[in-house]
Amino acid sequence: MEGNSTIMRRSTIAAVAAIGSVSLMLAGCSKADNGSGGGKSDAKANAATTGVVNASTHKGGTVTYAMSDVPDSFDPGNTYYAYMYNFSRLYARPLMTFAPGPGQKGNKLVPDLASGPGKSSDGGKTWTYTIRKGLKYQDGTPITSKDVKYAVERSNFARDVLSLGPNYFQQFLQNPDHYKGPYKDKSAKGLASIGTPDDNTIVFHLNRPFQEFDYLVASPQTAPVPQSKDDGVDYVKHIVSSGSYQFQSYQEGKQAVLVRNKNWDPKTDPLRKQYPDKIVVNLKVNQSTIDKDLQAGDTLIDMQGTGVAQQTQAQLINDSQKKANTDNAYGGRLVYMAINTKLKPFDNVQCRKAVEYAVNKVSVQTALGGPIRGDVATTILPPDIPGYEKTDMYATPGNKGDVAKAKDALKACGKKTINTTITARSDRQSEVDSATAVIEALKKVGINASMKQYPSGKYFTDYAGVPKFNQKNNVGLMMMQWGADWPSGYGFLQQILNSAAISDSGNTNLSQLTDKDVDKMLAQAISEPDLAARNKLYAQIDKKAMDDAAIVPLTYFKVLLYRSPYATNMVSSSAWSGQYDYLNVGTTKK
Repeated sequence: MEGNSTIMRRSTIAAVAAIGSVSLMLAGCSKADNGSGGGKSDAKANAATTGVVNASTHKGGTVTYAMSDVPDSFDPGNTYYAYMYNFSRLYARPLMTFAPGPGQKGNKLVPDLASGPGKSSDGGKTWTYTIRKGLKYQDGTPITSKDVKYAVERSNFARDVLSLGPNYFQQFLQNPDHYKGPYKDKSAKGLASIGTPDDNTIVFHLNRPFQEFDYLVASPQTAPVPQSKDDGVDYVKHIVSSGSYQFQSYQEGKQAVLVRNKNWDPKTDPLRKQYPDKIVVNLKVNQSTIDKDLQAGDTLIDMQGTGVAQQTQAQLINDSQKKANTDNAYGGRLVYMAINTKLKPFDNVQCRKAVEYAVNKVSVQTALGGPIRGDVATTILPPDIPGYEKTDMYATPGNKGDVAKAKDALKACGKKTINTTITARSDRQSEVDSATAVIEALKKVGINASMKQYPSGKYFTDYAGVPKFNQKNNVGLMMMQWGADWPSGYGFLQQILNSAAISDSGNTNLSQLTDKDVDKMLAQAISEPDLAARNKLYAQIDKKAMDDAAIVPLTYFKVLLYRSPYATNMVSSSAWSGQYDYLNVGTTKK
């Protein structure tokens, strides 16, 4: 999922192998009110990656979020950013979710709307879930299995209306081609491969085994939607809550305000605690302003979770008291550049390899904020995702690019020069800066790239995620950041490498890679019951895609977040790409 992500974003079967999910580059301590009547507690850098900071059961107050742009959508069935997967759980309960926990502990999968994990049969092709009893929407009407079925149908089978989320269900449910989606289906029976034998049971019939299906139903696409209240793309204006909070108001592009859902019953929900009275999300706020407001306590959470601006980073690191309130963690994310394999001359693998060799990854790393914001990357899978194997197929001296090898590849492609366009998100200055670094490196070998900047909220719907737009506008290179949909090789690779993931809008396989071997190995991996064998296949897929030169890995992303002393129950979770888990954040500020 885009961890801007790039959806999301962007969300283990066994313990995930980690490489130091805590950076040792930060140190120090300060004092902060823990809000539980217990006086003061020590705050230390990276504390939220190993434990709960300012743990508190205090109720009341307002938790204010801010972000530099707008989300792709607040609609739980029409989003693919990691921070929206995280935030949407406040008002939309999926069948499964991740337990609020620090670091790798946050990868623990737990039941949410369901009363327990899925029961698998038929070798992993049939999955049955029992929904908790007594569940209600904000208006007091009961939540049923039919509402979950409908939610999956609308989010996966009406791509002309809701195009932003992943299309896993469309790929894996039986006979999807015979179903035209809920807005065109006249029978009112819906998709036959999702059964609802009673109001508390839902059965998914797949066209092949899917050993990680519990992770798939943790996406907000399984959060219930009452069909009678759905009006497609306009549902975002009046979302019906199944969680602990509901929308009080929503001003598109400006602000969203959530208040407690009075029909939420804690007896049916062991995860949510409903601490603050109100939750406010301010949109299109300048990043430097967000950073200042975080330190002042006027904002408690930077919702996008991509970290502070570079100028703020320097201020925090050089102030022992301030850096004690920071968290610097890996989160299963990769910063990369996608190469359009369908656009001439990049349809020739040698032209793509010229780009691979030309890029100065150290200059990109510097533009992104230095080592504290990520290590130089040489693979598609990050080191903290199962299946990672250390390789460097396009090694260059000091990771600074190799002009000679790049020109040789360009010559093999039959080109001396290439003119192309590179895209980046306008509201992400570090992404713009890193694209600038790429442009400078490419220029040295005869590849002339001009940058076009587009806002995050439309990046996938209108620009980089639209193949026809890229073809028309000569977009050969696209800046991207990606986090695992769930903590496995498949959860990371599927939506950026599988040809079946390519879509007309909201596309996340930006390279438009179509490699039969990659597709075959992905299918083989997700059907493989043995975890070790599955992880071995993920490593092979990584190497094959790198041989295709469809992606230029830039850095294994690390986020530097400022942790507000006024916020309670703060944990930096691997499940949410190192972001804070938003489920039970409270405040001591009145």
